[in-house]
Amino acid sequence: MHAPTDGDGTSLIAYHSDLRSLALYGPDESAPGHAESVLKRFALWAAERPRRNFQLAVAKHTQPHSLIGCCGLRRADLAKDRAEFGIELAPNCWGRYGFAIEIARAMINFGFSELWLQQIFDRTASANTRIARLATWFGATVIANDSGLAWMQARGWRRVEWQMTRENWERSPR
Repeated sequence: MHAPTDGDGTSLIAYHSDLRSLALYGPDESAPGHAESVLKRFALWAAERPRRNFQLAVAKHTQPHSLIGCCGLRRADLAKDRAEFGIELAPNCWGRYGFAIEIARAMINFGFSELWLQQIFDRTASANTRIARLATWFGATVIANDSGLAWMQARGWRRVEWQMTRENWERSPR
C-alpha cells in the first residue's frame, strides 16, 4: 500500500467506471466526476495535520503502478479511539480473497497498533457479500441492520454496520 499518486488516478477512475463497481454504489458515487472528487479528497486528507484520515492506494508489488484498489481508516468527526474502515478492490480482483485479507489485515492492524483505536466499523449495502465474508473472517460482528438509504431500499437491500473491537482483533486468528 502507498499514498495515492497522480498515476493512480487513471486506474481508480477506470475501475470506478466499471459497471460491476457501479452496481454496488448509490447515485452520488455513480455520478460522473465522483472518482475525481474522491482523489482530491484523498489528497486533502494526506495533507491534514494532525492527520485524521488514512487512505492508501493498493498496488501489486510485482507490477509498478498497477493500482488494484484502496483501503482506509477515517476518523474525522468520530471519537479519537474509533474509525470507519473502507476497502475497495477493482472488479478484476474480486474473489481474490488473499488480496482483500492481506490489505485489510495491514490496515486494521495499523489502526489498533499505531492509532490506538478501540473500535473499527464499516457500513455497507447488504448485497456486498464480499465485505460480509471479509468482516466475518476477522471476527467483526453486525451491530446494526437497518433499511438504509433510499437507493438501497429501491434495490431491496439493507444497510449493515459491522464492528470490530481491539479485544476481538487480538483474539481473532487473523
